[in-house]
Amino acid sequence: MRIGTWNLEGRWDARHRDLVDSMDCDVMLLTEVSECFELPGYDVHLGQQLMMPERRWAAVASRLPMRPEPDPHGASAMVVIEGLRVCSSVLPWRSCGTHGPWTGSTTAEKTAEAVAAVESVRPTVWGGDWNHALSGREWAGSMAGRRYLLAAVERLSLQVPTAWEPHHLEDLLSIDHLAVPQSWTVDAVGRHRAFVGTGRISDHDAYAIDVSIDTTDD
Repeated sequence: MRIGTWNLEGRWDARHRDLVDSMDCDVMLLTEVSECFELPGYDVHLGQQLMMPERRWAAVASRLPMRPEPDPHGASAMVVIEGLRVCSSVLPWRSCGTHGPWTGSTTAEKTAEAVAAVESVRPTVWGGDWNHALSGREWAGSMAGRRYLLAAVERLSLQVPTAWEPHHLEDLLSIDHLAVPQSWTVDAVGRHRAFVGTGRISDHDAYAIDVSIDTTDD
């Protein structure tokens, strides 16, 4: 299975569609998704809450049949695909404010609450714009928020193959992630730069992983 993630920054046109098509993923965990998003060959489930007018926090697009589930958190969307619980999330960042869907007064508190909400539904596959690097310098989130996130990943028995992928900003690591069960084999990990010509089409690059699924624990 090939799984990808991309923060679309609320944009969607032929350039974005071409990049997603070139990634050739079975499942895409999308964030900051325009309500005009459509992708031929994929079923799409948008999370319920608006980030701003005509932009949803999160969505899942799948070539495989899927069943929508209730959003575990206001900035997340969740589905079931072939028995796998798949969740796409935006997690808090330093300047995200204190309005909904965030709860808490600090980045760490808001991250802890959002992470706990997602962890409670025990996703099999979890990803999106986590707004935290998982090692090294922390630029968007908080070190305490990172610790909450890493602890939840460990309790869920997940691995994060994107943890060492580069950010598009020099000397930073990715804040967009894909987490899958530790029992799965990760065959490839890659970044897809969000450029057309010399211009960016999103302020985030996209990422994809190829995995071989271990079903012995099903």
